[in-house]
Amino acid sequence: MSTKEKFTIDGDKVVEKVKQLIHEGNIRTVRVIHDGRTVLEIPLSVGAPAAAATIMIAPVLAALGAFAALVTECTIEVEKTEEP
Repeated sequence: MSTKEKFTIDGDKVVEKVKQLIHEGNIRTVRVIHDGRTVLEIPLSVGAPAAAATIMIAPVLAALGAFAALVTECTIEVEKTEEP
């Protein structure tokens, strides 16, 4: 079973929040939404170690940082898996 959470944050804190969410380890998908449109969707494999996941998506995080510098506020939608 999965649940969705949304966070509205300032553009300069987007990359930090995404890294924090990845380190939680129970994330399936991270979506960055700006003005009602999905700007970036990052699928993560369930159960992947957080350190490995962060290394693998480093180029995506760099692109996300460039985007975040241009916006003042955006929404992060996270799909989490729940343990039965």
